[in-house]
Amino acid sequence: MLGSQRRQLALQLAAALAVLSLAWPYYGLRNEQLPWPETALGIGAVALLFASLTQQAWWWRLIHALFVPLAWAASTFNIDPGWYLLLFIVLLLVYRGAVTGQVPLYLSNAATAAAIAELTKDLPEMRFLDLGAGVGSVLGPLARQRPDAHLSGVENAPATWACGRLRVAGLANCDWRWGDIWQTTLGAYDVVYAFLSPTPMAALWEKAQREMRPGTLFISNSFPVPDVLAERVIEVDDARQTRLFCYRL
Repeated sequence: MLGSQRRQLALQLAAALAVLSLAWPYYGLRNEQLPWPETALGIGAVALLFASLTQQAWWWRLIHALFVPLAWAASTFNIDPGWYLLLFIVLLLVYRGAVTGQVPLYLSNAATAAAIAELTKDLPEMRFLDLGAGVGSVLGPLARQRPDAHLSGVENAPATWACGRLRVAGLANCDWRWGDIWQTTLGAYDVVYAFLSPTPMAALWEKAQREMRPGTLFISNSFPVPDVLAERVIEVDDARQTRLFCYRL
């Protein structure tokens, strides 16, 4: 994961170097000041081109396109640097997964929890694990619909972990944990659910194959395992047209 982040940083630096290596000599020879608004937009455009040529995910392309233009725009406002530090801390508390594992905060909904409850209704006393459980948007509703089940959630972003902990407080069949999904053992569970991003899916499937028991079920919300045919795809009747990709071990 860290290697991927370094590649993204290298791509952004390459775009800045490409634009500045042309702009500085050009405007220097004309004895003109570098036009920073146009330069920032140029760096964003070249970064988007590089991200597209290297087949980065769509959100990385958006980040590369907007990073330098937004940084320049922010520099034009007289904002105390302390506010930037505070914003960084808040974002880190909420979106730690995006920084450490390229996993943004995605919120599931009650319709998804209902679909999972229906899918697993033939598993009495099911042991269920939500990897990257966010604020408990699946675990809480599912715990109420399946009081016979034993449900666990793992989250490592401090703010979302705290919200989820409050959300499932009082639900006796919920075990809410602070932890790293990669350090969480999957062998004890009948069903493992994840709503992450395309980036970790191949590695997570390898982990599931190593640790989950034959006959158990791995469910990925929205993001299929690359090059693996799902046993079943469930279309959830919700506004975002959620799809649950189900893989039998």
